[in-house]
Amino acid sequence: MVSDSARHSASWTRRLESAGRAVKRSVGPVRAGVIRGACHHDCPDTCVWEVTVEDGRAVALRGLADHPTTKGQLCPKVNRFLDRVHHPDRILTPLRRTGPKGSGEFTPVTWDDAIAEIGERFRSIIAQSGPAAILPYSLDGTQGVIQKGILARRFFAALGTSDVRRHLCGVTAWLGAADVLGTPRGIDPEDLHLARTVILWGTNTFVTNRHLWTTIEQAREAGAEVIVVDPVRTATAERADRFLQLRPGSDVALVAGLIHVMDRDGLLDPTWLAEHTTDAAGLLASVIDATPLTTEARTGIPADEVVAVAHRFATVRPAAVRSLVGPEHRGNGREIMRAIAMLPTVTGAWRDAGGGLARSTQVWWEEAFGLDTEEARLAPPARSFNMARLGEVLTDPTTDPPIEALFVHNSNPAVIAPDQNRIIEGLRRENLFTVVAEQFLTDTARHADLVLPATTQIEHLDLAPAWGHLNVALNRPAIAPMGEAKPNNEIFRLLATELGLDAPEHHESDEDLIRGLLENEHPMLDGITWERLVDDGWARFAIDPGTRPHADTTFTLGPLDIDIAEPEAPFQLISLKQHVAFLNANYAQFPAHLPTPPHPRLEVHPIDASALGVTDGARVRVHNERGSLTVEATVSDRVQPGLVALPFGWGHSSTPEGRAVNALTNPAVPDDDAGSAAFHDTWVHIEVV
Repeated sequence: MVSDSARHSASWTRRLESAGRAVKRSVGPVRAGVIRGACHHDCPDTCVWEVTVEDGRAVALRGLADHPTTKGQLCPKVNRFLDRVHHPDRILTPLRRTGPKGSGEFTPVTWDDAIAEIGERFRSIIAQSGPAAILPYSLDGTQGVIQKGILARRFFAALGTSDVRRHLCGVTAWLGAADVLGTPRGIDPEDLHLARTVILWGTNTFVTNRHLWTTIEQAREAGAEVIVVDPVRTATAERADRFLQLRPGSDVALVAGLIHVMDRDGLLDPTWLAEHTTDAAGLLASVIDATPLTTEARTGIPADEVVAVAHRFATVRPAAVRSLVGPEHRGNGREIMRAIAMLPTVTGAWRDAGGGLARSTQVWWEEAFGLDTEEARLAPPARSFNMARLGEVLTDPTTDPPIEALFVHNSNPAVIAPDQNRIIEGLRRENLFTVVAEQFLTDTARHADLVLPATTQIEHLDLAPAWGHLNVALNRPAIAPMGEAKPNNEIFRLLATELGLDAPEHHESDEDLIRGLLENEHPMLDGITWERLVDDGWARFAIDPGTRPHADTTFTLGPLDIDIAEPEAPFQLISLKQHVAFLNANYAQFPAHLPTPPHPRLEVHPIDASALGVTDGARVRVHNERGSLTVEATVSDRVQPGLVALPFGWGHSSTPEGRAVNALTNPAVPDDDAGSAAFHDTWVHIEVV
């Protein structure tokens, strides 16, 4: 009998042999010319770009003019991406720690020595404590399908290590939508130009999804009303036709109020509900008391606004809701996303092209590339932890076996994850062997025992998906890796060799990995070939514009849970992505990307500022049971009384305490460990320093 592992090896061998016979086209770096690639950042836009190379150096970067989403424009942060590539502080050789953890004291070592040391430590840990004592930690430092982690996942699965559930962002929204729709799939966001009522719910489109804003403006020019629902008056809210500034976490109550009005005023189609939904009666019974006045008391939205928006959404079609991941970061995040998905469902908005719920398109490309099949064939991890619980996992004495080795790539958990103080406590354990693959000495890398230099996006090959549109792009390397930097996959090929993993699937080239994904026979990939992507740089999935993904779906409704979390301190804190050139942790170390003044500031409403004796620019202490920060205050009516805002993504050096906003944020995750942390259910005290 042939074993499963033997069959897998034979399958991978055939794939490699087939790829070897295929016509090869050069996709390597050039000395001079213009090379197409695609942005890798955790952003729905996935812009396609062109890199101009002169004498082996990247000298210019611009958005591709004929790409339907990019339209020749990159965002403010990526416009300066080449500064990052050529920055003098880039890590260009492996580094070994010489000083205390967190000191940033390192000395260069060779790749051979670094890989050998990792192999020696891993073998020792596996022999003494078992592979479960090793934990990989990665997320979306690059969203490219290839460098994000195909070979990394195979490597750690083969060793039998622990793993993290990569649920820090997006999974709760996925689950909430699927509770109603049966799948997280929504409409193509670029079909929003067809809508005549558009609700942007908890998403700052103009700042964090800026290429979609052109589509929203197209809809408005054709007669659409743009409505923004958000607890903060964002840059998007300031550009809206109507702004509903709801109380934090009261989203379900607002949906209940809107549906109540629609039902009360006869705006719902009973035939549609009978033929296309289950338990509509349970839903309508749960909102019977959600009158406009009650909804105003719960949400802060004036009753007449609740009525007006309900009538508009139910009668001016196509009607669509656009929501991404902002509302999910609460204890009731899944219920919020479930409620939002119900809004276009009860009105039958899915019947119209451009109507329904527009959310992440991630499910489209996961299905097209068969990524679920790739995951399913791997051995399950020895155990898994929600990645938001890293601080707990590294410091809890009952963790058995304790984590003795941490391997971080494509992530900076010391900055992006909640419970920052416990994460740092864990990273400073002398009995924790930490390896970080990075481009710069981030706050996580400063605590590593070994730092491995990683390439930037213009130095490696990748397949770039999008979670905001339906175009896939090929990212070709424009220049050779700088210094001794290596792509993520090359690092894991070296480690596989060191650890004796000789099966072909651990050593596939990046090109062969991409070819293998494109050979999946999913109909969305019709006409998308390696050769086409090499020639054109990008291609749209074979999905017609105006597709109605749920025209014939039977949706699951049922009662809504309107309860709102009780206050735990005087102020609720929300951490925002709010500066166009500085949205995530990737650019925290570059002065040219920082706002003025170059440090985080706490936004406080004038009413609260007056009560606290806080003036604009005053230094305040923001604290709770998890940590404390000293920052300057900005008196601002963008927030509402009782709500304060502090930006996400700053490095530890931005405050006197050597910490940032995630020293305060709530690390609580759902009871089943599946879903996002409740970042925005954070309560704090504030006092003038």
